Amino acid sequence: MISTPKKIGIVGGGTTGLYLAILLENAGFEVSVFERAPQPRVEGCGILLVPSGLEALSFHSQELCDEVIQAGVKVRTYEFRSLLGKVVSSDSAEDSEVISGFPNLTIHRENISQALLRRVPAKCLYFNHYLESIASKNNQVIATFRNGKQWEGDLLVGADGLKSQVRNFVAPGIKPSYLGDIVWRGILPSTEVCPDGYFVVYIRARGVYANAFDIGNGHLHWGFFIEYDQPEDEKGILVPKNCEIPSNELEKLPEAMRRTIEITPPENIVCRYSYDIDPLPQIVSGNVVLLGDAAHAKSPTRAQGMSSGLQDAVLLSKYLTSSATIQAALAGYQQERLPVVHELQLTSRVKSQETGRIKKLAKSV
Repeated sequence: MISTPKKIGIVGGGTTGLYLAILLENAGFEVSVFERAPQPRVEGCGILLVPSGLEALSFHSQELCDEVIQAGVKVRTYEFRSLLGKVVSSDSAEDSEVISGFPNLTIHRENISQALLRRVPAKCLYFNHYLESIASKNNQVIATFRNGKQWEGDLLVGADGLKSQVRNFVAPGIKPSYLGDIVWRGILPSTEVCPDGYFVVYIRARGVYANAFDIGNGHLHWGFFIEYDQPEDEKGILVPKNCEIPSNELEKLPEAMRRTIEITPPENIVCRYSYDIDPLPQIVSGNVVLLGDAAHAKSPTRAQGMSSGLQDAVLLSKYLTSSATIQAALAGYQQERLPVVHELQLTSRVKSQETGRIKKLAKSV
């Protein structure tokens, strides 16, 4: 085992970074989490957390896993409806719990973030730290931040998301790839559009058009997706300049679903372009490693985004607590994890491009 305490810095205070901090702090490492926002990031909408994500949380404790499950809603049925509102097909989601021991769970992102934040010691958290540069010296990593602060330690972890600053050090030149969609997501008090325990998907001949699911505490999450030619002056940005939902597209939905979207308060709606990144040739460089979306941002078509980041944290913590050196831990982690995340990225992108695509994207795998 690596002698502790070793100093480990984590750039990014999302779920992946927070969960890794918990696991490493419990193992005796000296951990610092650097988040560029001025306060904890607990905003967001609802997500589908698949069994592998809950299994990853159970690695820390069954208590944490159960807390998250209790804050969400177990999915019983996936129901696919036409744009006329008629049920096309439905699938049970309960078999997966019998097989894996963990349910498919719909939940507000905030509930997961809060559960993790409660377990991260305050002394580990540093806000208003935007990464400026990374350097190596005498087998140490030096991180410099825009606020003038510096950190020096034994390992730096990049868990800073799609537009990762750390990735520029590990795999320079990798930019987000536009998937061809603009997505709106919203939260509001539950409506009749979605029965309890259901994950409802509205489909058309060209694929998914909208979805809705219960996230607990009397609230509903919805998503609305349209194919969109991204303007040249908006390439690479996350938020479109015009976030208004096109009325001609919204009118194609059944009245109940359309009305659900229309009555959602604007402050409860987020609008984003959809991106992934190309599979990276490496996720380790020296004593720097990438996790989560920084390493393998992917299309949401397989619902593996958060879950794969939590799995990253578990696997890296295992290697760091069982290897003789940090270098050996990183080598083992990359060798085991890279093929897995490559497969997730490639299959997610292919599914995104083949499901309901009017125009095939110019960039494909």
